Amino acid sequence: MNNIQTQVLQTQVLIVGAGPVGLTAAMDLASRGIDVVVAEIRSPGEPPNVKCNHVSARSMEVFRRLGIVREVREGGLPADFPNDCAYRTAVVGRELTRIPIPCRADRYTATRGPDTDWPTPEPPHRINQIYLEPILFAAAEAWPGIRILNRVQVEHFEQGADGVVARAQDLDNDWTITIAADYLIGCDGGRSTVRRLIGSRLSGTDVVQRVQSTYIQAPALKDLITQKPAWMTMSLNPRRCGTTVSIDGRDFWLIHNHLAPDELEFDSVDRDWALRTILGVDDRFQYDIISKEDWVGRRLVADRFRDRRAFICGDAAHLWIPYAGYGMNAGIADAVDLCWILASVLQGWASPALLDAYEAERQPITEQVSHFAMNHALAVMGQRRAVPPEVEIDGEVGDAARSKVGQAAYDLNVQQYCCAGLNFGYYYDRSPIIAYDGEAPPPYSMGSFTASTVPGARAPHVWLTDGRSLLDALGPAYTLVRFDRTIDAAPLVDAAARSGVPLTVLDVDRAGAGFDFAENLLMVRPDTHIAWRGMAAPLDPDRLFERLRGAASDPASREHDSAGEAAAAHIA
Repeated sequence: MNNIQTQVLQTQVLIVGAGPVGLTAAMDLASRGIDVVVAEIRSPGEPPNVKCNHVSARSMEVFRRLGIVREVREGGLPADFPNDCAYRTAVVGRELTRIPIPCRADRYTATRGPDTDWPTPEPPHRINQIYLEPILFAAAEAWPGIRILNRVQVEHFEQGADGVVARAQDLDNDWTITIAADYLIGCDGGRSTVRRLIGSRLSGTDVVQRVQSTYIQAPALKDLITQKPAWMTMSLNPRRCGTTVSIDGRDFWLIHNHLAPDELEFDSVDRDWALRTILGVDDRFQYDIISKEDWVGRRLVADRFRDRRAFICGDAAHLWIPYAGYGMNAGIADAVDLCWILASVLQGWASPALLDAYEAERQPITEQVSHFAMNHALAVMGQRRAVPPEVEIDGEVGDAARSKVGQAAYDLNVQQYCCAGLNFGYYYDRSPIIAYDGEAPPPYSMGSFTASTVPGARAPHVWLTDGRSLLDALGPAYTLVRFDRTIDAAPLVDAAARSGVPLTVLDVDRAGAGFDFAENLLMVRPDTHIAWRGMAAPLDPDRLFERLRGAASDPASREHDSAGEAAAAHIA
């Protein structure tokens, strides 16, 4: 007798994967009134791997907008635990240098050091994914319009003119679940089923570095450390270099043993010997292995992020060595870019052609960031191989070696742990829905950037006279920010109404906000990127809004005409 049961569900968007990227995408869509189903193969509360340890400022801005930033900020390390990055000969050895990073109790008020004065209402936050993900899961589970299906695996889906039909399996019962959706988002990790089903392939550098990684419980370690505690400690010595992350500020530690290029297997090096050498402890030291978290650092980007109504985000779309903590955070940026666009189409005011912007915007950026991460990783690997034996000897020779190695480590790594450029400097320079005006955005690096109003760049953060950030005051769709009330905004307001585009007009006191750019008007998208700027309304505001909602017919003509109009308004 056949006991197979079939369950049929319908939703606007099906998200495959309930990691941080999938959960953020679900909440972003639900915040815009979109019905979401999330399919996740794990059980409720089943912990993720101990991997991501950093939430970027841009991601914290997203959590601020979603109303969950306080819960995220209060998770992770104790409030007074230093978030510093220390460089030592071993975890319990001599300290070479330190990159100071404020503890979370001081995050909003600290002003000294390279990781302060961020141009944002929400500085970054150090928290391991084992603490972050349950916070996101609880928030998403309680959100109206989100249904999370745990222990459900999406195995296949078919696309038609009007939607996607996915076939899933309940892993705890002999049930088949059919989920009909308007769109599908694959947030299902590096081995993504969705990526495979849309025919997308990863390409790039398959192996940058192999890392023998071990999650341990070692309550005695903190008492052996005589220096000021640190969130992350890099051991630099000629025998075995590694990275030790404090997970809870007390008993739990994640230790990365960075394998040499000729160490081709994870067991090429004795794990216990490597751990003890990185920590600087002898055979009497006791610890318990909780899990082995070995991983390969790669630089891979998918050749397509979309097939019709199916999209991929996060590790499903790109994998790279997690320098600057920009693996998960890049995935959250993917989700934020995609979800406002999807919601706009589902709400009916945007053309389906708006969906073309997602791949056009995110694929070049992830390709660029992947090179940042790989190049930095290669530089750090070279630095590790060059550690001289003198760093571990007493006397003036040892002191000189330690000073030199410490300074080089600081100079190289401060940019990845205080990575303002990756947070605020990136821009979209080839989007079909941005009205460019011929000015090139300023260049940026991993650690530095120049604030800009060039279309495609992030809108500069300024504090308004009412105490809010400019980013807090943005509307749910497009926002026209006006820095001079004498400028007539009616042509843009009327054109938005004719096109059906929701438009919020935000008047800002230029002097009070300290806004030192020339433009009177900025058109800002809900993901905080600038879509258009000008001194006055463009000559043909209707054409501008056709572009902004993805409805212009000829991409080449659209770019030429809108750029020309924007430039004319810019110099008016």
